Amino acid sequence: MLKKIVAFTPLLGALSFPLIVPFTISKFGVTYGILSALVISSLWFIAMLRTSEMPH
Repeated sequence: MLKKIVAFTPLLGALSFPLIVPFTISKFGVTYGILSALVISSLWFIAMLRTSEMPH
């Protein structure tokens, strides 16, 4: 199960960021677009760190 999460995390961030940010900018304005970009990238970074696997 963890290997699927590890594999899915980069894909989720790479797909969600370019879909959510332009939509937020068009609906709510640039300020909320920048805020959503900051939140998404922070959550993505934290998720990538939490699910990273270090080689032995």
